[in-house]
Amino acid sequence: MSFGRNPHVAKAQAAELKAETAKDAGSYERAWRDAGRLWERAAERETNPARRTEYLAKAEHARATADEPAPESDEPVEDPV
Repeated sequence: MSFGRNPHVAKAQAAELKAETAKDAGSYERAWRDAGRLWERAAERETNPARRTEYLAKAEHARATADEPAPESDEPVEDPV
């Protein structure tokens, strides 16, 4: 682990990527809520006030996105049968 770096930023970005590629509505919502929680943790560890404000805004955006319905995918869903 490197000194001076906030590990929660990378984790939050990965959670957002996971949310964008989610296959169903439940995993979409969970991933966005997880991203919001991680952005909040990143803000707690941040010493720069500007970045702290940015991370808190990203946390709010992630939670608001989780409350919205998941976008419909263009791929057809195959039956598991």
